Amino acid sequence: MLPTAARVADVSHDFADYRYRTPIKFGGVALDRVTLLNVTLTVEGRDGRTADGFGSMPLGNVWAWPTRALTYDQTLDAMKWTASRVALLYGSFRGAGHPLDITHALEPHVLAERDLYPRLHGWAEPVPVLAVLVVASAFDAALHDGYGKLHGRNCYRTYGPEFVEHDLGHYLGSEFASDRLDGYVSPDPQPRMPLYHLVGALDPLTPADVANPVGDGLPEHLGEWIAREGLTHLKVKLDGDDLGWDVDRVVRVNAVAEEARPAETGWHYSLDFNERCKKVGYLLDFLRQLRDRSPAAYDRVQYIEQPTARDLRADRGNVMHEAARLKPVVIDESLVDLDSLKLAREMGYTGVAFKACKGQTQSLLLAAAAQKYGLFRCVQDLTCVGASLIHSAGLAAHIPGVAAIESNGRQYCPAANAGWDDRFPGVFTIRDGVMNTAALAGPGLGAV
Repeated sequence: MLPTAARVADVSHDFADYRYRTPIKFGGVALDRVTLLNVTLTVEGRDGRTADGFGSMPLGNVWAWPTRALTYDQTLDAMKWTASRVALLYGSFRGAGHPLDITHALEPHVLAERDLYPRLHGWAEPVPVLAVLVVASAFDAALHDGYGKLHGRNCYRTYGPEFVEHDLGHYLGSEFASDRLDGYVSPDPQPRMPLYHLVGALDPLTPADVANPVGDGLPEHLGEWIAREGLTHLKVKLDGDDLGWDVDRVVRVNAVAEEARPAETGWHYSLDFNERCKKVGYLLDFLRQLRDRSPAAYDRVQYIEQPTARDLRADRGNVMHEAARLKPVVIDESLVDLDSLKLAREMGYTGVAFKACKGQTQSLLLAAAAQKYGLFRCVQDLTCVGASLIHSAGLAAHIPGVAAIESNGRQYCPAANAGWDDRFPGVFTIRDGVMNTAALAGPGLGAV
């Protein structure tokens, strides 16, 4: 055991509820609220010193657990209950090591908890793996945060052999033997990164689209957001089941972008169908029609998020090879482990979307695998706010090859960001279309 090893000495958690200023649509469901899971975890070093780490994550039950059989409150309650079980697992673990080792050892036990709550309530479906990962991510984040603080450095400077005993083969298998994590993670954040602004399916694009002004001083439509923040990157939410609307939506977004910043030639778009395309043929038709109607908009599409259902094994013939020859197609909801990443590659996906809500440990390990496989890389957020945004932005700023960053909380839930902007100038408020990621270099995950 390395002298830098640590163990979990104590853990506690609580929840905080917030309302969105405007609703956001996930997979056909309009969402107007969020519950944050907040975790405080005490880390103890071999010399007896301790440090408190903090992790936070939106529970995101609509995204992590899309079900018609259960209500919003039922899935939220199940995820809250799962948090209490994960807290017990972390709190009772007596092993010592690096956070990678502790979380890697605990993950099978964490996932085993997903059957318990549904069984107690007579439900037919277990808690999805993705929903369990979202819950566990706050505990993993607190562990990495506390470990970095224990050693007086940013956690991205604790991934070398002085701190991590094992090579990547220990976590990912023999294919990665002799590879070290610090070879795939930057110790310092990129100082500035372009921000992808979300254009939700319900969001007004022009003044004429604003039916019910919020009146809180923030922009009311896309044109105002572009002017206020100097945006150059737009993430467009699409329907996936209405081809005409989807094509028209991107054409309209492009027109608004060009009008708001006519001198801007460097626009970039990402397209998110929220898995609602039944078949890849829909995506191919969409891309052809978009190219015909607006070649400029088509050329500006940087990548496409997972367009079809997350259960890849249920439809192995629904492959992305042809679509990925046109634009990078990234795996998102399907990505829960290395096996799912390998399956996505077989099925033609050419990129990977990382999310802090799947865990710091898993995100870093799979980021190393994605780099080794030469895949396109992006980091997305789950409308992260406060400490969870610092966590998400830190991933984007430290994984090589990530070209831009997401921050949806400033649009939909600014109340949860209150007080953070003064501590991290340029992170929660955007200017010139970029986030000041140089500010993310503090101890632990950087959200001191």
